[in-house]
Amino acid sequence: MKAAPVAFLFLGETLLIPHLFPVVEALADARADLPLDLWVSTSTHEDLLAGWTAHMPQVRVRRAPGFRRIAVTALGERPVLPPKLPMLLRLAPMLAHTSVVVCAEQTSLWLPRLFPFLRTRFVKTSHGVGSMSARDDRRRMAAAYTLVPSEQERATYLTRGMVPERIEATGYVKAAFRQRTPARALFADDRPVLLYTPHWQAHRSSWPAWGPQVVERLAHQRGWNVILAPHQRLIERAPEVRDVLAHVANLPHVHVDLDSFATVDGSYTAAADLYLGDTSSQLIEFLIQPRPAVFLNAQARDWADDPSYAMWRAGEVVNDLADLLPAIERAPARHADFAAIQHNLATAALGDASGAGAARAADAVLRVLANPRPRR
Repeated sequence: MKAAPVAFLFLGETLLIPHLFPVVEALADARADLPLDLWVSTSTHEDLLAGWTAHMPQVRVRRAPGFRRIAVTALGERPVLPPKLPMLLRLAPMLAHTSVVVCAEQTSLWLPRLFPFLRTRFVKTSHGVGSMSARDDRRRMAAAYTLVPSEQERATYLTRGMVPERIEATGYVKAAFRQRTPARALFADDRPVLLYTPHWQAHRSSWPAWGPQVVERLAHQRGWNVILAPHQRLIERAPEVRDVLAHVANLPHVHVDLDSFATVDGSYTAAADLYLGDTSSQLIEFLIQPRPAVFLNAQARDWADDPSYAMWRAGEVVNDLADLLPAIERAPARHADFAAIQHNLATAALGDASGAGAARAADAVLRVLANPRPRR
């Protein structure tokens, strides 16, 4: 009898793809006889995944109900997504024919939460890490099994009541993503590269209070090449970002990217020599290789004893915009003060960042497939 397929849901933002696709690759390598259905919401997702899986005969890229064709100018360009809840409800009957569904976001967990009688088991893998990751969403408890990068992350869920037998630390899955966009050769000279990444949520972000002024100061300095590649959701929530960045996009030392796949695939965190930001989990990814970091306390937080701001111990914290450029200038010389903290922070949050996490995640999916109550 032919095995029922394992379904992967690529219905959300393209930023989720690097957290999920390495598990597809590892599962295809482990079980060539296991059918894999990759459900996609847009032609952007379809084009990317179809290209990467052309050599995998057991993989089908399938269009979810409500699939949207996107007119784009570059492969992987950020798509406008169709409404996800109606798509999920229409997809549910099709998913009922598979034993296991793997997803990387909470929205898809509405299905097991609203329909607990479904025999299909949902495996949720993480896409955000760090001290400010949202972990209290009740939909998370509807997953049959949860994959997180580290034991530290696992402990946060255990304290919230998740059953120990239903959660496993695998290591950082995105570290195994191999389809990055080459991003180092963006500038004509070899000046060091700074990446500015404000958080997309206003209450956690430096953008509403300081963003335009930070961009202006970075545009006027000449010691650093600058990458401005904000989070997809920041652009959606703060449309003025496009106008602000358009004014500096033609400068030779500034690279602006608002829509390409490179903004989400880890290319820019790998290319940068210095991280400038606030509370984005991209910092943790950046610190896989410890490098200078500067943080913007635009909301005047009393952060020193707040565990939510533990990441700010990894670099100098700027409390006044007048200190921004001096802090950036001295960051390389001060890096030795923070290197050990950075290493410990990244290791604790990400666990194994060697790339082996994808194979461990695939093993976990196979255990769920074989056993309704998988154990570590």
